[in-house]
Amino acid sequence: MTADRGLDVVDFHLHFRIGADETVHACEEAAGMHPGGAHEREVRAAGSAPYARQWRRAWSFPEPEPPAERWQDEADRWVDELRAARVRRAVFVTGGGNDALADVVDRHPDLLLGLAHHDPCSPDAAVELERAVTERGLRGLKLFAPLLRGPLDHEDLDPLWATAQRLGVPVLIHIGHYGSAGGLPVGRYGGPDELVRMARRFPELAVVVPHFGVQHVQELFFAAWGCPNISIDTSGSNQWVRWMPYRLTLEDLFRRAYETIGPHRIVFGSDSSWFPRGYVTRYLDDQLRVCHELGLPEDHLRAIFAGNAERLLGLTADRKETR
Repeated sequence: MTADRGLDVVDFHLHFRIGADETVHACEEAAGMHPGGAHEREVRAAGSAPYARQWRRAWSFPEPEPPAERWQDEADRWVDELRAARVRRAVFVTGGGNDALADVVDRHPDLLLGLAHHDPCSPDAAVELERAVTERGLRGLKLFAPLLRGPLDHEDLDPLWATAQRLGVPVLIHIGHYGSAGGLPVGRYGGPDELVRMARRFPELAVVVPHFGVQHVQELFFAAWGCPNISIDTSGSNQWVRWMPYRLTLEDLFRRAYETIGPHRIVFGSDSSWFPRGYVTRYLDDQLRVCHELGLPEDHLRAIFAGNAERLLGLTADRKETR
């Protein structure tokens, strides 16, 4: 138990070196996220830079620094951060490829976990997921729906979903705006309607959607109403609420999720991803504060901030064995 917060924390959503993740960059290029050449990219970056600066200033975040020369040093640095924040387990959802991330996890298996994050549109995606889970110990699959090159519910992806369902591992599917300022507002594929059709065809597949679904928050709530296998991950600053055409706050998001899908389908995540910012305790503390202000009972707090992630990742039995 954490001494300062009074409950265990399992963080379902972090990124290891996402800024330098070639597996993610390859999917971006294949999806046509960066049209034009170097000049066009520079123009877009310059136009979006003020929003990024405003966000960092508002949250008192420093400028990101380049990755460490050795991934081992960066992995150790994350572990120091997590221990200082009293986070019991943390899940990296990307990390430079399945084997690279599995090596990170193997370095600190008592604290770190990882998800496979290879190209879901590749012909051998299902085979690679099986290998990543059964041979390298990864605990699920992460994908960015805006980067898909075909529909989320297309039959070509059925073997991938069937494999995840058979293995009993969750699939974390980012829908909505991809990236922060200057990111991809919407993809050709991967919208909420495709998500629902896929989730209904594979009702035993645990599907988790991060960031409350971003601009698709309403559609996500309805999707979860119709598909009991859909859960919501709370990760990030959720600054996207500022861009909605109506007033929306973190408290509103938690209240609506709690009153509709309930506490056992809400999964805490921080979206911590770069240094020197490190582990974003402010996101954790803000979310916990909201839950306390809403009057959530202790067993529901334990579910949201640890128990649901443990169940999705198959950690419940592991924890009982270590008690």
